[in-house]
Amino acid sequence: MIESLLVANRGEIARRIIRTARRLGVRAIAVHSEADADLPFVAEADEAVCVGPANPAQSYRNTEAIIAAARSTGAQAIHPGYGFLSENADFARTVEASGLIWVGPGADAISAMGDKINARNLMAAAGVPVAAGTTEPAADLAAAVAAAAEIGYPVMVKAAAGGGGMGMGVAVDEAALRTEYDKVRAFAERMFGDGSVLLERYFPRVRHVEVQILGLADGRVVALGERECSVQRRNQKLVEESPSPAVSPELRTRLLAAAVRAGEAVNYRNAGTVECLLVPRQRDFEGDGSGADEFFFLEMNTRLQVEHPVTELVHGIDLVEEQLRVAAGLPPTFDPDALTVRGHAIELRVNAEDPKRFLPGPGTIRTWVEPTGEGVRVDSGYAEGNTVTPFYDSLMAKLIVHGEDRTEAIARARAAVAAFDLAGPKHNLPFFADLLENPEFLSGNYDTTIVSRLR
Repeated sequence: MIESLLVANRGEIARRIIRTARRLGVRAIAVHSEADADLPFVAEADEAVCVGPANPAQSYRNTEAIIAAARSTGAQAIHPGYGFLSENADFARTVEASGLIWVGPGADAISAMGDKINARNLMAAAGVPVAAGTTEPAADLAAAVAAAAEIGYPVMVKAAAGGGGMGMGVAVDEAALRTEYDKVRAFAERMFGDGSVLLERYFPRVRHVEVQILGLADGRVVALGERECSVQRRNQKLVEESPSPAVSPELRTRLLAAAVRAGEAVNYRNAGTVECLLVPRQRDFEGDGSGADEFFFLEMNTRLQVEHPVTELVHGIDLVEEQLRVAAGLPPTFDPDALTVRGHAIELRVNAEDPKRFLPGPGTIRTWVEPTGEGVRVDSGYAEGNTVTPFYDSLMAKLIVHGEDRTEAIARARAAVAAFDLAGPKHNLPFFADLLENPEFLSGNYDTTIVSRLR
């Protein structure tokens, strides 16, 4: 096993990785910005190094400072968490060129999946279903108009180098496409340094379901079930659950097999997620509840996902431990040929944001009392007295519950939300209280537009 690990991240994910490292007897090293010096993950690490000011470009995305911190502390490996440098192929190469172990997939896999057009083409070649769309960037507006006419409206206009729900727009006709193309291209150039744009078929009523994969040290790729991620605002997730209430056993077999093929196509190692769109039959929205016929590849996230705890709870494994074992060349703690699913898990992302408009609401935490009890887990990045600053993502904690079935998990989620005593920053716990009483959500028969009907 790796003996010392530098965690190149912050907040709840840094704290969560440190927790597993310390349980395994691995020396945990934190890096932090000046703004995060008082956060729990810094205090809980065996050693901590300040790598720069609040601006992420000067701290958490500062490759030179992070590598220097690893060298000065004698770290053997680097875990990037999610966000920041986690899907930066150049950083992965730099880590390995520095003689350190990279806890993640190979740089070639990161590069292959980082470009959405290249990823779509690779997946199609591997037999993974992809929606109708462009196989090369739409070089200009005329090319985009021609492609949309062939695909058929409505179309999704996407930044080829984008991710995390950013750099996307919907065009219902040519007039809208002319506006969205320029908007997405400008955003992509500003945010990602790459203005490449792709178009693909847009489905107004769709579910977002993803599969957790793990590429093992021996070369095999294993699928660890699916997660339902359709409760979203601005194309970004708020709630995840596993298993998905929309996925039948037959569909699950096809979905997991496609995810394994996706991983094998890029010789995937370590943890990753294959995200898909499920297109339900129209009668599903009329109360039939009989599942979805089609699914299409959306993208592959070459890192640990925010929502990984729901997979951990239903499979009884620690994905961070599995990541470390793969990076060290060790076999998994579980039998890949005898995976079992136990019960149902739900994760709620507790953000410092307005519960109606979902606008950021940073501030100092005056009260922070986490819920406890059977089947309740809280992965938090803050504590009472800490300040949620505007420099980073608004995620404060993940409230995860597990029950013997979905009904019990929802009941535990309701109780946990009510018991979470949080004051200071704006927060979205009231939104979750409403969602957990909503008939559409309770039925399990919902899609990515559910939040718009709750506001």
